Amino acid sequence: MAAPARTTAAAPAEAPATAASAEVASPAPLIGLNLAFAASRMLMTAVELDLFGTLDDAPATEAELRRRLNLHPRFARTFLDALQAHGLLRREDGRYHNTELAGTFLVPGKPRYIGGFVEVATRVQWQAWSRFTRALRTGEHQDDSPVDDGNELFRTRPDEDPDRIRRFMAAMDTHTGRAGSEIAERIDWSGYESVADLGGARGNLLAHLVRRRPGVRGVNVDRAPARPFFDEHMAALGVADRVSFLEADFFHDPLPETDVLVYGHVLHEWSQDTRAMLVRRAYDALPPGGSLVIYDRMLDDEAPDRDALLLSLTFMLTSAGGGEYRIGECDEWLREAGFQDVSFTPVLDNHTLAIARK
Repeated sequence: MAAPARTTAAAPAEAPATAASAEVASPAPLIGLNLAFAASRMLMTAVELDLFGTLDDAPATEAELRRRLNLHPRFARTFLDALQAHGLLRREDGRYHNTELAGTFLVPGKPRYIGGFVEVATRVQWQAWSRFTRALRTGEHQDDSPVDDGNELFRTRPDEDPDRIRRFMAAMDTHTGRAGSEIAERIDWSGYESVADLGGARGNLLAHLVRRRPGVRGVNVDRAPARPFFDEHMAALGVADRVSFLEADFFHDPLPETDVLVYGHVLHEWSQDTRAMLVRRAYDALPPGGSLVIYDRMLDDEAPDRDALLLSLTFMLTSAGGGEYRIGECDEWLREAGFQDVSFTPVLDNHTLAIARK
């Protein structure tokens, strides 16, 4: 429909509302978007205070929470009610309780705890995002963390704060456990006896995979600082005899001779050229008929995912060359390396699983 002609006369009477105009009658979506940072900061603070762990021990009144967490009365009630409005708390008979969502994912020590991700957002990503305009104009990342000297895991030295590392690994486990189960079911394992997870941290993906595939052994490849966490986790899961640890740098050291190699949440940390190089390294290491598996929040031009795009920008802000990549780019790296039978499958909410055969 053509736009109405412009005149210098008095403004015409307002046109009747249409379906299209009704959708933009209120700026509420923009106001909510503009305040999204406040909701994020509120969650970070709640995790920092261990509010959800406190309420897991016992529901509490506002006054009790003020005493336990040293909260000022000016802010406490509105803070708690805002968490309630966001679906993280509920209030019954004057006492606050965790909702099922918060109780499942935000209580330290629970199997599906993701507070480690929230901690990283607090320590690193929050400040980096405050410099987003600068990043857009310079193309440079905005993370001031010291360069990893090879003795760190997730920007933390194990000898300084091992529990912080455990919390972050526990958060990663919420993805890797499901990924291991997906890989166990989506690959034809006939003729395959071994699989290596490159950059596998404490081995959680392989633990879940070998449980579903009793005839398969796993090799967890990572740097030396990950070894104590791997040993601890494999013993806890009862698969120490099924999954071994190989201390190696997958950029330079020989890759293990296994039937399947996995890059999970690895390629998004690096530049395009580095990703292509890592795919070629995997191809060269695999035997004929072997498979490479990649999973990340790959970007789909046909179906843009809001969270994947925001995480891509976050990785760009906090790493020199990182960011999520497009499915078509991954397909190109795989085929240029020599892989065949390449497939891409949506998994894990907003991830893509790529499987390619040599």
